[in-house]
Amino acid sequence: MFFFFFDDIDKTKENQIEYHYLSRASKFGVERDDTGAVNFYDSNGILEKQNSNDSSEDEFQMIDFKRLISEKIRKIVYGEKYSNVVFLAGAGASVTPDRNPEYGKTVKMIADNIFEELHKSTENIYTLEELATQCRYKDGNILAGNESESTTSPKLADDFNLEDFLSTLFHYRPYVPDDNIEDFNKTIDKILKLIKKNTNYSYDSKVLKHGALLNFLSKLSEKGGNKFSVVTTNYDVLIEEAGAENNFVIFDGFNFTPLPKFDSNMFEWNLVKEVQNVNTREVEYKDKTFNLVKIHGSLTWEKQDNGDIVRKNKDNITETDKMVMIFPSSDKFAQSYQEPYFELFTKFQELIKRPNTLLISSGFSFADDHISKMVTQALKNNSSLKLLVTDFNIDPNREWNGDNNQYSKIDESNSKYNQNWAELVRLMDEGYPISFLKATMNSDLVDYLSGRYLNDEN
Repeated sequence: MFFFFFDDIDKTKENQIEYHYLSRASKFGVERDDTGAVNFYDSNGILEKQNSNDSSEDEFQMIDFKRLISEKIRKIVYGEKYSNVVFLAGAGASVTPDRNPEYGKTVKMIADNIFEELHKSTENIYTLEELATQCRYKDGNILAGNESESTTSPKLADDFNLEDFLSTLFHYRPYVPDDNIEDFNKTIDKILKLIKKNTNYSYDSKVLKHGALLNFLSKLSEKGGNKFSVVTTNYDVLIEEAGAENNFVIFDGFNFTPLPKFDSNMFEWNLVKEVQNVNTREVEYKDKTFNLVKIHGSLTWEKQDNGDIVRKNKDNITETDKMVMIFPSSDKFAQSYQEPYFELFTKFQELIKRPNTLLISSGFSFADDHISKMVTQALKNNSSLKLLVTDFNIDPNREWNGDNNQYSKIDESNSKYNQNWAELVRLMDEGYPISFLKATMNSDLVDYLSGRYLNDEN
């Protein structure tokens, strides 16, 4: 599908353009050639300043480009007063622009770390290659470049899928021979602990922008008891720590006892106080409050022997069978029907079904079928729902080919093809209120949302 309206002879130029903003009515993209020159495009072709001359000051520049996109974003965000604002944060929301592993890791980075740690371990546990061979996952071929175990520094293949691999392990577990079951279980336990370790970050406002985002969402929601909601698939506590640093009160589904216990009804509550010197029962809602819906669990949640789910210090939860986290696997859909995930997913569905709702996603790839179907169904059934999808790449079904310096489409039969993303693009083309913005949580997302680029002269 071509988004830009070039003459037929120039259609190949589409393949050199990186998309920065997409909606049904407007498209913006950037082309960088071999010389380092940059051209900016909208739906009609190349962008130029009006009354421009040869002076570099009058040439169309990145800040001009960002201003144009900001105007489109402003119409989405401020075009109407929303009664409900929902922010969906995926794994990419914890990742920094330079991919510093101290602050956030992609699933690929986590898989590579697990691979290395199992190789280095002196315990009686298996390597990923040995596990793959045992459970016949891809016939044991999970290494890059057909590397064998004898290779001094083997690496995982780029297309290694940690979720599919763990699903295969869990399904194979009942059939593990008795002689191997102890080491097999120890290995799975090690993998789950490594996943927890690899998603345990500490908030740093100098690097991460979660606090700035929360403050923006709070202003957008305004007063009157309209709590905004953050829904996340992440286990980390970056949002909680950013909220505490910025004096927010968080309703995360747990009560306020010394050992907080999960109670989904807590999402329905708010904080109010009686207005002084008023004869009526008028109340004032506390500002800076929001719902935090962690649909895949949290590093701080633990299941007690009596079935209660409590919130504790993350460092005090060490037993993997008591962790309340949906670990990466293709069985996430089935797990979502267990407590507390069912209540959390139900809350998410209820939020995006509300009238006059703005849903903003960040760092969520829509590769998760369960969540993606919830969003697409809500779009089809809730005519007042608007969706703004933001990510570092808003066209994941193309990939850059360095040999011919252009993007090429990923075939639908390829495992890399994102069917759910393609469905969102199709719905956008059909007229559903969906827009895509190339921006990330810890880079320029808040700048776009807040309209900072509209006032920036540099």
